[in-house]
Amino acid sequence: MKIYIKNMVCNRCIAAVETLLETQGILFSHIQLGEVTLLRLLTESQKQQLSEELKKLGFELLNDKTTQLMERIKTLIIENLYYNQEKLKVNLSDYLVEALHQDYSALSKLFSETEGITIEHYYILQKIERVKELLVYNELTLSEIAFQLNYSNVAHLSNQFKKVTGFTPTYFKNLKDNKRRQIDEL
Repeated sequence: MKIYIKNMVCNRCIAAVETLLETQGILFSHIQLGEVTLLRLLTESQKQQLSEELKKLGFELLNDKTTQLMERIKTLIIENLYYNQEKLKVNLSDYLVEALHQDYSALSKLFSETEGITIEHYYILQKIERVKELLVYNELTLSEIAFQLNYSNVAHLSNQFKKVTGFTPTYFKNLKDNKRRQIDEL
């Protein structure tokens, strides 16, 4: 049995959920961003208790299929931008179709209706947050960031960055308060 959890966006989130499950005595075989594979079904009281404890940590147990699918799309995008060491070799729509085994136009329509933005716009927002993070770390040049995030060139990255944030990447890098947003706030 799988359960889906909203706002699991990093390895610390996985560790926090793992600790909670162990504390609750809930047996599981695998945890990844947004998803836990349980070894047995939960009773309604276990589900309720888990839901309450997850909320205390800033997570949410997802029950309906649409919400689960939307979170899965978001998780795939985040995993790709933050944890995938190889550049995306196919376009985003093909990546999602392959991972979710569903028609992209249906996914796109449902995502837009549910989230109020397109999948592509969500992806761009996530890419810009990743660019901000990499700029703050100051370990990569803008060219290296553009290459790592699959931009065609630095100009494309800079134009998209300015369109979303109102700042050039260089100006943003020099700000004291870098105006980064948490992933789950996008």
